[in-house]
Amino acid sequence: MTPLNLAEIERLVTTAAVGRHISYFPSTGSTMDDARRLAEEGAPHGSIVIADEQTAGRGRFARHWVSPSGTNLYLTLLVRPEVARLRTLSMVAPLAVCRAVKAVTGLAPMIKWPNDVQIGGRKLSGILIESELSGAEVNYALIGIGLNVNDPIADREIAEIATSLAREIGRDLSREAVLAALLNEFEALYESADVYARWRERVITLGQDVRVTFRADVYEGLAEDVDADGSLVLRLHDGSLMTFEAGEVSLRA
Repeated sequence: MTPLNLAEIERLVTTAAVGRHISYFPSTGSTMDDARRLAEEGAPHGSIVIADEQTAGRGRFARHWVSPSGTNLYLTLLVRPEVARLRTLSMVAPLAVCRAVKAVTGLAPMIKWPNDVQIGGRKLSGILIESELSGAEVNYALIGIGLNVNDPIADREIAEIATSLAREIGRDLSREAVLAALLNEFEALYESADVYARWRERVITLGQDVRVTFRADVYEGLAEDVDADGSLVLRLHDGSLMTFEAGEVSLRA
């Protein structure tokens, strides 16, 4: 296993804050847990925790995130946003992944609402966002990102539902270059006032018949739109509309 080259990342990152404080672990349980500890200790906005391997990585709904050693990117980004900016994180993070991948490889990933990044219907990246509030104030938010870079995947049981950059372009990539591009794109989008339109045009779920699972209830209908808060607007079979801030979506045959 070749560890990440922190000097190379520092050379490639052009941000003012994002990625300027890096905590790196060859192996850790979960970068989300590490980042939460650092956030509670006062780590600055833009700090990241990154590992070459996670032994207890997790995705949305507490699912295990497969984290083989030395092939992919497993990181958590700490931000300290204002309340008004908190909801935009679910747009900024997947869009930053899409734009970074495009910049490095020329590929054009799409977003399955709310924040899975896919290529050809296979999952390339998953994102987990958690926040800590005190009353109406945001103490911090954590954005966990798993991005399959050099994992061959084709020889594993998840080959039908997952992919990696190396699998798509036929060669390994510099993880440092992909990470730097991701950090650069994240900061640019985080500071932008026009994320919604760029995010919406990549949401592949729109126009699809879908099944939404929300708080143990299941709703079926047409994914009609996404609003400026990042919520999904679902047209039910009776013609009524429902709006979901979060949930699990599957395409309905």
